[in-house]
Amino acid sequence: MADVIGIRDDMFIGKGNTYMRNVSKYVQEGYNEGVLPQRPTLVNLQCDIDHPTQTMADTLHLINEFGGIENLKGKKVAMTWAYSPSYGKPLSVPQGVIGLMTRFGMDVVLAYPEGYDLMDECIEVAKKNAQESGGSFTITNSMQEAFKDADIVYPKSWAPFKAMEKRTQLYEKGDFEGIKELEKELLAHNALYKDWECTEDMMKLTKNGNALYLHCLPADITGVSCKQGEVSETVFDRYRTPLYRQAGYKPYIIAAMIFLSKVKDPVDTLYKLLDRKQERIFNYHK
Repeated sequence: MADVIGIRDDMFIGKGNTYMRNVSKYVQEGYNEGVLPQRPTLVNLQCDIDHPTQTMADTLHLINEFGGIENLKGKKVAMTWAYSPSYGKPLSVPQGVIGLMTRFGMDVVLAYPEGYDLMDECIEVAKKNAQESGGSFTITNSMQEAFKDADIVYPKSWAPFKAMEKRTQLYEKGDFEGIKELEKELLAHNALYKDWECTEDMMKLTKNGNALYLHCLPADITGVSCKQGEVSETVFDRYRTPLYRQAGYKPYIIAAMIFLSKVKDPVDTLYKLLDRKQERIFNYHK
């Protein structure tokens, strides 16, 4: 009886996106064969490859902050790894960011310590998009280089692709001792790069020292949620309001995805809704 199915499956390389596509195929078969009275919309709430609702919310935030989609062209985005005291954060946010923001003619710089590579397929998508949009896509092993003159910074921890691939294989085998050993190894490797933190000094490298700070939340905040993490307390606190705005766009993105999948003529439908001049919020306690 569902109108919409939302799935989040982001921790196992080669599994999450495949599972979602299988569910989509099976509900289509069920609808075609008359088992289901309607074909539910499937919303990808995050998978091992991409986090579309997050990155579209991020982009909508940028469109509003910079005064229009046309103003994104030429803006420098620093999508950088940042230190975290946890070991297994998904790759889907950085992969989604470089795949989407390169479509708007932006100059996207991906920065991470050696060994924290993303999926090759996602890198190729970013390169292709940048070439077609007139923007650029570069990779560096220097957080400082990425932050230099950046308009937007997105410091976010993720696990190395090879490590997440190995983790998936260990879970498939039920090798929990192997998983524990992998965790120790990855935490020790993370600790080599504690200087990859979004600090006030790092922010001074950005354009006019005032780049827009983004995060998908929750962030690992140094001295608040952990001893040392992705971002300093003062930087995070300074951007608290725009971060809340960024997060607030996600429900609208999900609603738009559902709306576009359910309505044959979305433009006409929106105009009809506007013409009704009906208040969006009702007071039931008058």
